[in-house]
Amino acid sequence: MKSILTLLANLQNQFINTARIAILIVMVWIGGLKAFQYEADGIVPFVANSPLMSFFYSKQAPEYKEYKNPEGKTVEKNIAWHTENNTYLFSYGLGTVIIIIGLLTFLGIWNAKIGLIGGLLTFGMSLVTLTFLITTPEVYVPKLDGDFPTPHYGFPYLSGAGRLVIKDVIMMATGLICAADCAKRIVAMKFNHTKNIL
Repeated sequence: MKSILTLLANLQNQFINTARIAILIVMVWIGGLKAFQYEADGIVPFVANSPLMSFFYSKQAPEYKEYKNPEGKTVEKNIAWHTENNTYLFSYGLGTVIIIIGLLTFLGIWNAKIGLIGGLLTFGMSLVTLTFLITTPEVYVPKLDGDFPTPHYGFPYLSGAGRLVIKDVIMMATGLICAADCAKRIVAMKFNHTKNIL
């Protein structure tokens, strides 16, 4: 048991690098998908309802509800609306930013200053994403009436979209861990530099 604990303790730095690789995979994959129509359409409810991001779109919420495209399906009138709304242009930009943040965090393996920026940006991006739990109605199970009323709806019953968003708590914490590791390395380098001068 002691040898396992020692092994885990000795591998802490490698595990932090594993976290950087995990962030890279998630950011590049999700950021890359932002170039595709279905993913760009899928983020519209989050962006349109966000006071921090809605200005990127030309249309006001909740107009988007009339122009939702089912995943994997193309409805031409909906595509035209999303084009006019700047849905795709914004998604391309957002995807690029997400990929860059992932790369900066990953580069922290070799460069502490770059990694510090990446880790803090990962934290900040995740924090913004978590605000969707407050601003986006679609993150909670809706109340349905009729023959089959919804027994559980609203807070705290997360919908599929809400379950996707809440996972950013992990990204937020991981970004801070990576940033803290880089900060520790920067402080150590400055201390060693000062010590060598003296």
